[in-house]
Amino acid sequence: MRGFWGLMRAYWFSNRWPEAWALTVVIALLTALSSKAGVWFAIASGELVNSIAFFHDAANVSPLTSLLSNAGWLVLLVIIKDVGITGTRTLVSATLHRKWRGWLNGRFNDALLDANHTHFHAQNGADAGGPDNIDQRVQEAIKGMTGGAIGLAMGVLGVATSLFFVGQQLLATSTEVAGLEFLGDYGSVVLVLVAVAAYVPVSTWVAMKLGGILERLSVKMQQAEGSYRGELTTLLRRSFHVAASRGEDVQKAMHGRLYQDIDTTWGRLNRINAGYSSFELVYNFIGARIVAYGPGLIPFIHNKVDLKGYITGAELVNSLISQCSWIIKEMPAIATLRANSRRVIELAEAIENVQQPADFYRQTGHSEFSYTHQNPVFGLTIQHLELMQKGADAAPFVTTERLRFRRGEWTFLKGESGSGKTSLIKAINGLWPYGRGTIVFPEGVKTFYAAQEVKLPPVSLKELVCLPDTPDDHSDTKAAAALHRAGLGEFIEYLAEGTRDNRSWDQILSGGQKQKLIVARILLQQPGLLFLDEATAALDPEGKIAFHQAIKDNCPDVIVISVMHEAIPPRSASGEEFYHSVLAIADGVATKKPLVPTLPREITTILANPPARPVAKAPMLEDGWARITRMRLRQK
Repeated sequence: MRGFWGLMRAYWFSNRWPEAWALTVVIALLTALSSKAGVWFAIASGELVNSIAFFHDAANVSPLTSLLSNAGWLVLLVIIKDVGITGTRTLVSATLHRKWRGWLNGRFNDALLDANHTHFHAQNGADAGGPDNIDQRVQEAIKGMTGGAIGLAMGVLGVATSLFFVGQQLLATSTEVAGLEFLGDYGSVVLVLVAVAAYVPVSTWVAMKLGGILERLSVKMQQAEGSYRGELTTLLRRSFHVAASRGEDVQKAMHGRLYQDIDTTWGRLNRINAGYSSFELVYNFIGARIVAYGPGLIPFIHNKVDLKGYITGAELVNSLISQCSWIIKEMPAIATLRANSRRVIELAEAIENVQQPADFYRQTGHSEFSYTHQNPVFGLTIQHLELMQKGADAAPFVTTERLRFRRGEWTFLKGESGSGKTSLIKAINGLWPYGRGTIVFPEGVKTFYAAQEVKLPPVSLKELVCLPDTPDDHSDTKAAAALHRAGLGEFIEYLAEGTRDNRSWDQILSGGQKQKLIVARILLQQPGLLFLDEATAALDPEGKIAFHQAIKDNCPDVIVISVMHEAIPPRSASGEEFYHSVLAIADGVATKKPLVPTLPREITTILANPPARPVAKAPMLEDGWARITRMRLRQK
């Protein structure tokens, strides 16, 4: 689907081909029937005009009956054509539009949300040629493209069937024309074809030039609308931060700049649309009143055809011009179709390009990561790792020669803000694009990444607990037990519900409760490799201890690599260390060392503020100081 015609025909050659072709054949038959009905309409119009013209003729023995019957037949034809045939075709074509769009939407969703994290790479690599406003492309562009393509196809088919049926009738009623006697009885039909051929192509060329301008403006309008909508969506996600920082004026100015782009493009688009509408009205008038009635006027003046034949022929020519002018009538829709198809094709190309992320990112920098597996006994190994920013000349901002994390080992990752802690975790998980190195995972071990910010999709609480698995993978009992151990037992009774009081769980749960929900997922998933990227930032000290203790008690062999802002990692309530080692990033180098046990905080506080002199009446305190001194000597 990386080209226009490939995109157009993909649905008809997919596993849904019976549905696609059945609807297409029905539309084709109804279009042909509509063209034939147009011929009947022209003949009936001629009969009605003739009955009016000869109403007072002495030879007309039943003028009123003739007039009413011809008028009734014409009205019946209009109802059959416009309500029965055209209405049914509209319903069938709308059904085809819905089915085709649904299939394309499913294909793009499957491609974006694959195991390759295509949606992430497509957005993360926007500077490398990735698509903007993916949401607009998947929704509006696909919808507009499929609808426009169906309308275009029906127009082409309408031209073909009209040329056949109308041409057949014109040939049957053709007569000799004065000055064109050498053409014999084909004189009038040749005159019609010359008039149509001289009028329609020139006007079509003008329409195509205007359509090209409309296409370019439509693309720009979609980009501007997408940027504005994207910023509004971002505002809704961070509205608290905007309110807390009193940043409404800055946000307002940003919205004003984005909308100004929409307004400017819209103004230009309106001017072109107005000009095109005027052009189309003039074209329709000349075609229906001059070109249609002109060719038959010469035979009528020379008594080669009567009034009924003249009116019938003019209506047939008008029908032929109308059908051959479909490109002029539909040019705005065609321009929109081309704009939408271009944006959909760009998205398809971006999806295809990022199927090999390393090759994709090499276009804008170094991307030479290698991901392999080893026996789980050896844990996680990282070799010769260098992290870089985008750019061919970018220098590494984090390096390390060799890191090894054994099964069951907990590592505390620390460093100054901006030192690259989160980037290192992302790189291990294949979510940092630029750099080089080898990451060897323990084979057959689940990996779980818990970030600081938790965004919850609008699904049931059980689905949220079971992510990334499905609710069917875990029983209600296991999900409820995981919630209870994570400290969210009060929500167990709402396990099957997606909302409470018309609010989603993302709105109901606080930041700390969302991080407890992550604990529930960890306990349910039982990962062998766990990355905590400031995953306890919203919890109080007791909550952080409970967070770690739940994992320690229920995931005994898990490898934990954790980023926290604390200078000293948390310990259990009994004073035992959760972590075994420290991975420190300093001056761009990551080094790993065993964790040096520290004294309990209470004792550290006493040591920092010792009493001025021993108190004779407090022997227990003197014994405590003696014990502290012995502990310090033992540590040294």
